[in-house]
Amino acid sequence: MASATAKQPAKTASKAASGGTGGAAGGAPAMPLASPLMGGLNKKKKPFLGMSAPLGYVPGLGRGATGFTTRSDIGPARDANDPVDDRHAPPGKRTVGDQMKKNDDDDEDLNDTNYDEFNGYAGSLFSSGPYEKDDEEADAIYAALDKRMDERRKERRELREKEEIEKYRMERPKIQQQFSDLKRKLAEVTEDEWLSIPEVGDARNKRQRNPRHEKLTPVPDSFFAKHLQTGENHTSVDPLQGQFGGLATSFPGGLNTPYPGGMTPEAGELDMRKIGQARNTLMDMRLSQVSDSVSGQTVVDPKGYLTDLNSMIPTHGGDISDIKKARLLLKSVRETNPHHPPAWIASARLEEVTGKLQVARNLIMKGTEMCPKSEDVWLEAARLQPGDTAKAVVAQAVRHLPQSVRIYISAAELETDIRAKKRVLRKALENVSKSVRLWKIAVELEEPEDARIMLSRAVECCPTSVELWLALARLETYENARRVLNKARENIPTDRHIWITAAKLEEANGNTQMVEKIIDRAITSLRANGVEINREQWVQCVAHGALECARAIYAHALQVFPSKKSVWLRAAYFEKNHGTRESLEALLQRAVAHCPKAEVLWLMGAKSKWLAGDVPAARSILALAFQANPNSEEIWLAAVKLESENNEYERARRLLAKARSSAPTARVFMKSVRLEWVLGNIDAAQELCTEALRHYEDFPKLWMMRGQIEEQSENIDKAREAYNQGLKKCPHSMSLWLLLSRLEERVGQLTRARAILEKARLKNPHTPEIWLESVRLEYRAGLKNISNTLMAKALQECPNSGILWAEAVFLEARPQRKTKSVDALKKCEHDPHVLLAVAKLFWSERKVTKAREWFLRTVKIEPDLGDAWAFFYKFELQHGTEEQQREVKKRCENAEPRHGELWCAESKHVLNWQKNIGEILVLVASKIKNTF
Repeated sequence: MASATAKQPAKTASKAASGGTGGAAGGAPAMPLASPLMGGLNKKKKPFLGMSAPLGYVPGLGRGATGFTTRSDIGPARDANDPVDDRHAPPGKRTVGDQMKKNDDDDEDLNDTNYDEFNGYAGSLFSSGPYEKDDEEADAIYAALDKRMDERRKERRELREKEEIEKYRMERPKIQQQFSDLKRKLAEVTEDEWLSIPEVGDARNKRQRNPRHEKLTPVPDSFFAKHLQTGENHTSVDPLQGQFGGLATSFPGGLNTPYPGGMTPEAGELDMRKIGQARNTLMDMRLSQVSDSVSGQTVVDPKGYLTDLNSMIPTHGGDISDIKKARLLLKSVRETNPHHPPAWIASARLEEVTGKLQVARNLIMKGTEMCPKSEDVWLEAARLQPGDTAKAVVAQAVRHLPQSVRIYISAAELETDIRAKKRVLRKALENVSKSVRLWKIAVELEEPEDARIMLSRAVECCPTSVELWLALARLETYENARRVLNKARENIPTDRHIWITAAKLEEANGNTQMVEKIIDRAITSLRANGVEINREQWVQCVAHGALECARAIYAHALQVFPSKKSVWLRAAYFEKNHGTRESLEALLQRAVAHCPKAEVLWLMGAKSKWLAGDVPAARSILALAFQANPNSEEIWLAAVKLESENNEYERARRLLAKARSSAPTARVFMKSVRLEWVLGNIDAAQELCTEALRHYEDFPKLWMMRGQIEEQSENIDKAREAYNQGLKKCPHSMSLWLLLSRLEERVGQLTRARAILEKARLKNPHTPEIWLESVRLEYRAGLKNISNTLMAKALQECPNSGILWAEAVFLEARPQRKTKSVDALKKCEHDPHVLLAVAKLFWSERKVTKAREWFLRTVKIEPDLGDAWAFFYKFELQHGTEEQQREVKKRCENAEPRHGELWCAESKHVLNWQKNIGEILVLVASKIKNTF
């Protein structure tokens, strides 16, 4: 187009010139060549006309005449399925359509739905651009910053995630946790029952699921041999045989032919060997098929197979490459320093772990050659070798190390005969006579008489061993033991155990006067030798049975520490448990003289006099206690109790009035109200209670007593008002919530009682007592399903509550109680309520011995739980002897329990206020029903 456009002015000019000539010939005037027009045309001619276009020139680009395409620009039209010109194109690019396809993965999705405020689009807007070194450095810096910030928050974030997961698991337990008790029963399923369970989705009928086994009858070889003689096979019956009566053919010969087919040489013989080989091959194929797949699973477990072969690699989880590296490293250590014993021991143990026991033995024996003076190498070699070989190794070790105690002990352990052991140890003592360990092992194998002789020699060889001296003293007579202990004190003047043993010896032989002298001499001698005398160590030396020795130690301790209240208390408890009443009272008189401010010592003395029936003496002791502690609440209340227990009610009232004026406390007011209440003076009790609440309105027991007094008088509205007022002042008192709920339940307001307990749970979360009462409320109302649901929620909120787990055990049906008790013991292993529930469970199953063991365990862990003693006593009443019943009652009286739901209900009842521990125990046990 450019060339045509450039040539067009030239053609116009030539045509004009020729036209002009013709016109002249025809008579028209002629235009001269040198006219002004021609001159103008020549001046306007462009200099680039007729020249080739410059490089990169695009016609029409300046005026915007681009954007249309012609066939000459794109080539001829081709179908998408036409092959490309490249005959060696790779698959996927061999047609025109394949090459025209665009890679959708490279296209970025810039839709608004794919945009994020923080990350932008799903990819990067500039991901198609070049990734330069600056970009890499920037990414590395940002990554380092992110990592550092993540490490700073890591611990806090992980702790928060852990708490959230635990909370979520507690609120929404897994299915496997909900069915944990059912899964435990799978242990009782036998293998046959397990295999009889049909596969999931098995739609076959019973006959198809349990096909009959194929019955195969082995065919004897004689059968094959007999039929092989016929020489041919008959697959049909000959009609002639049927016509003429079977095998009795009319033709001569037949089966009676002189040339029987079975004897013809062409028939061949039966090869039994090949049949046996074929049978073995078939059996092998069937076994292979069975071993490869049983119910779709392979039978041969490689890991289990190696385990059965006693291979240690799978159990230790060791990788083969790691073992090779360790072996190579230990080899390098051995070659670098062949006289290093740990290298040989480690190498041998590595081979032992990998199952190469013989290689381990060879290595350790080579180690004994390279390190003959190493005790550990010889002991390792003896351990790896079998019995007789180990004895030979130990004998060789003794020749190299004749002073090694451990090798001699190993040699004695390898012997199975007692005589051989004694012989080895005596040989060892000849070489190593200073070893206390060898002497002790040798003495343990001897009879008492021989042991005494050996110990006599042992203390000569080892005069500084306290154990050998004391063991010899135990085997000697009284006189010889005194001589032995004197020699021991001469050789070891700094050990207190020898002095204690001497004091025990004198006490055991009735010489009690010498006990205190020996203890005094012990203190003097130990001080002279610079031994530090620790009070706790002396008290720990008091052994059971050595009463005079213990008494002497306490007496000396009280001389050294006369103002120590704890020492006086320990001595008093010792006299209370092991001494007489006179010795206890004498000790307490000395105690209050040295520690007049110790209220407990005054109270113990007064109680001892009161229990002995000497009430005036108890009063005098308390009077002296008043002088030493004028405003002591404990002493005031003890005096009130003494007078009230002895029916001196007026004196008790005067004491309480004096106490309210001189030492007014909430407890003093409470005891005053209770005294009037139990004596039947309800009006006086109410007045005192009102006065007390004006001073101590935040003391919950006063509100409880006020409500109970009104409830006893059948004033339900006033009782309800008292409980509600008390809850406003003391919202965290569990007893007030329980009393109000039980009051509403008693009058038939079950819905109100339920609402009160729910409100109590909201104000006092994680309180097991409130949850327990809610569960029992629904159970008493006959709503067992609701009670079970509440118990599940309670255990989620208070998973470590013993009273809840104990109640949950007996909420279950009898078959599930044992499983529930196991769960309870896992959560609360040492809780007395759980132990008591287990004991009751065994009692219900008539397992008397186990029940008694669990009752004993319960009262040992928590002797203050009165309910445990009551159930234990009830159990012995049904299954025990009179002696066992008396023992339980005596132990309960000594323990003086004060807590327990059933126990407090009877001990704090106004009608039982003067009953002692034994009477309350009998009363509580009589009200226990075996309904569990």
